[in-house]
Amino acid sequence: MALTTENLIVPNLGPRTIRSPLQLSTVDGDGLGNFVPDAARILYDIERIPGKNGKGSRGDAETRSEKVEEAPGQTPRDELTLEKAGPREHIFFDPKTTKAAIVTCGGLCPGLNNVIRSVYVELHFNHGVSEVLGIRYGYQGLNPAKGPPPIRLSVEFVDDIHKQGGTVLGSSRGPEDPKVVVDFLQRENIQLLFCVGGDGTQRGAHQIAAEAQRRGARIAVVGIPKTIDNDLPLVSRSFGYGTALEKAREVIDIAHVEAKGALNVVGLVKLMGREAGFIAAGATLASQEVNFTLIPEVPFPLGGENGFLETLKRRIVARQHAVVVVAEGAGQNLFEQDRKDCDASGNRKMNDIGVFLKDKIAAHFAAAGVPVNIKYMDPSYIIRGVPANGDDALLSNAMARSAVHAAMAGKTDVLIGFWHNTFIHVPIAAIVDMSKRVSPEGALWIGVLEATGQPRWRRT
Repeated sequence: MALTTENLIVPNLGPRTIRSPLQLSTVDGDGLGNFVPDAARILYDIERIPGKNGKGSRGDAETRSEKVEEAPGQTPRDELTLEKAGPREHIFFDPKTTKAAIVTCGGLCPGLNNVIRSVYVELHFNHGVSEVLGIRYGYQGLNPAKGPPPIRLSVEFVDDIHKQGGTVLGSSRGPEDPKVVVDFLQRENIQLLFCVGGDGTQRGAHQIAAEAQRRGARIAVVGIPKTIDNDLPLVSRSFGYGTALEKAREVIDIAHVEAKGALNVVGLVKLMGREAGFIAAGATLASQEVNFTLIPEVPFPLGGENGFLETLKRRIVARQHAVVVVAEGAGQNLFEQDRKDCDASGNRKMNDIGVFLKDKIAAHFAAAGVPVNIKYMDPSYIIRGVPANGDDALLSNAMARSAVHAAMAGKTDVLIGFWHNTFIHVPIAAIVDMSKRVSPEGALWIGVLEATGQPRWRRT
């Protein structure tokens, strides 16, 4: 789906007639104050190039798959705007009679417990919502036939959870029938549902919101973006990504130490990133000790004079050590059979590129008569389960509170985005079929090429 002015209109449940309990400045003629009016907008594209805006200007350099229509009568790309997130002066739901629920879905990610805690704190202390439920084990917990009953969150329950990795509510992959989910929400009298997860979770949130709307149910469904791969559109950085880079850099630096500890050692590190190589690319730049970075967006030749194996051999002969970082979704074209099966969330399963490269490197060097020692490291599950670092803790908190403001204002079928260092409201329907990828011409990948000195392999 292409972004248009029309599909960026955020759905609302109805007029807001209740004065917000937040003690903030009101909107006046001198500025926006602390309350944010719906009229406050953020430009999609902040770059201005005379003669080029509206005709191929970049917006975010790493989001080329986000298409913007420019048909007659539509807003040009450089005038496309997004609704600013934040507290509204008047809200839709009466806090005294409102009941909320939080659900965490998909793979683990640093910052999940921070989000749970901050949603609860904002609802309970600042808005006066007395009952907040934690849904157990993802969307399964919204289906009484599959999941355990929810738990009632309390100050004592959330007190120290932000210091832990993982999610105290549990998680799962896969959707549930939206009719069953909305039945559950109505039966439990839940008016606010916060869905914390990636693209599969947000598709599920969209279906739940659509079913609630079909019934005329006044239920606000708000998505909080969670993807350690950093691959959601209109979310320039998602929580957990910074912590992942920090931990991945530590592993890369250890691989470098191992590689320099003996002759002809290859430190091979596999990192997360099914379809997008943001972690591999970002950790490479953070470490500055990587010689080859392989990501899904940039296919690389295995054999041949300028292929990966021969280039790696030349590096080993010249320097006696090398560090290789590979994203889990890289090089899938090199396998004889491309996997067609998917996990419960609909994500395509990948062939194991790490073990594949380890075996191919060993065979190539043996055939060339060059001794090599390969140190293979896959820290994926270690990285996923650690607590959020300080930067991600701040981001998690801000996203959670923005989600509460949106829900209390009666906004629904909406995701909290992060664009140009500002929190925004993104209609989920507008982005469910979009993606964010590392651009082979963008600053991130050019930085990787400059840091590693590896060949500039191009798609053929």
